[in-house]
This record gives sequence, C-alpha cells and structure tokens, in this order.
Amino acid sequence: MRIIVYKKLSMKKVLYKYILLFISFGIITLANAGKRSHFGETESFLFYFDTAKLTKADILFDSLNLGKMGLGRRAYDYAMLGYNVLKAKGKLSNDKILSIIDFSLPSGKKRLFVIDVKNSRLLFVTYVAHGKNTGLDKALYFSNQHESNKSSVGFYTTLATYTGSHGYSMRLEGQEIGYNNNALERDIVVHSANYVDESVVKSQGYIGRSLGCPALSPDIYKQVISKIKNGTCLFVYGNDNRYIINSKFLKRPVKLEKDKIK
Repeated sequence: MRIIVYKKLSMKKVLYKYILLFISFGIITLANAGKRSHFGETESFLFYFDTAKLTKADILFDSLNLGKMGLGRRAYDYAMLGYNVLKAKGKLSNDKILSIIDFSLPSGKKRLFVIDVKNSRLLFVTYVAHGKNTGLDKALYFSNQHESNKSSVGFYTTLATYTGSHGYSMRLEGQEIGYNNNALERDIVVHSANYVDESVVKSQGYIGRSLGCPALSPDIYKQVISKIKNGTCLFVYGNDNRYIINSKFLKRPVKLEKDKIK
C-alpha cells in the first residue's frame, strides 16, 4: 500500500487567507461613510472584523486540507462539538487524538481520518468498513441492537487492545445511550479484514462489509490502533437525522476560551 505523507499549510498562511477574506467582505466604500441615517445623524464608517469567532478548529480544518481529503465539514464540526464535550467532562484520558469516520461517504472512498489535534497533524486517512446490513457501498441504516450487523453512529472512547479471532484488535465504548452504548456487548471493535483493501475497490468499486465493526486494512490497522488506543475520541458520522436531532453531544456547543485565536 502506498503511504502518503500529508503536508499541512502554515497556520499563519491560513489565518492570513481568512483575514483577506474578511477584509474583502468588510470594506465599506468611502462614499457610504457620509450617508445620512433615518435619524438625521451622519453614519460613521463601520468596519467589521472579528477574528475572535475563528477558532483553532476552523483553522485546523483548512490547514490540514481535510475538505480536499474528502472529510465533510458537517462531520468535522459535529466531531469537534462532541470531542469538546467529552474533553470537558474528563472522559478522554488522551485528548490529543480525534478520529472521525465519515459514513456519509461511500466505502470506496477513504473515510477514516485520524487527527493529532494538539500538534495540528493529519496522521491517517484510510478505508474503513461498515456493517453488512448498513448498506452495500453506502452506509444507509444504523442500529444499536444486538445481532443487527449494522454500524452504530455517535461518539466512542477507545479502550485497550487485545488479541482475538481477528488478531490485534481494540475495544470501543459507546458514549450515547440508544445509539452506540451496546458496543461492548455487541463486540464492536476495531480490527483488520482482508476485504478492506484498495484492490477490492478497484475490482468492484467498494470494499467488503463487517458485522458492524469499523474494520481496517491489514496493511495499516496496527499503526492506526496503536495511535488511537486507550482513551481517545472516535466519532462515527452517518446520514441519520434521528441521531443528529436527538444526540445530547450535538445540542450543547462547547467553545473553550483557549481555542479562540488571539
């Protein structure tokens, strides 16, 4: 498998781009500066420029070219919301890493994104399988039920690794009641599978499917698991309106002061 090294843009360059964007939309012509208001007073020249609303999350998405890599902005924004909730609640023993599975993408696309949030690095972009009853090439149906053989959306914390029937694997603990809290009992784990491979995509247009586990390619699963194990955040996003409307993690936007750009 070809290993791709992703180059990130300078954070200063990206911020500079945003500044130019705001200037282009914020400049008011001098001709309007002397315009009379309805109250007979001369309106002052107003220039709106508020970088305080730009967070590190906003800049991170652009600097790592996540959109160009295929990650949906909605999936990313929701992931950051829940990640901050888990972080604020002390649920993450390792808050440096955020993993996002974007199941709005077909399985023939690389849809697992592992991000080093602290150091602003994109660590992995790779294929990941969904459950066989979730859909063929597209993930359409999700479930938290036993024996459903479907994937489950929502936020997880990663647990320890073990050696099982699929070899080196990692357990997941679902954090959302009704959506993924049965993950441990269902044995929803990260493991390797031969049907998750680029050669399979080339032959049939999509990768194989699991029994509900986010299975990875044998070529990369050990590196990924070793990086995200033991207390990091994993967010599985899918086109599930019921989840989006009802998830408690998505109803409470969390903006940390230290995330604001000074």
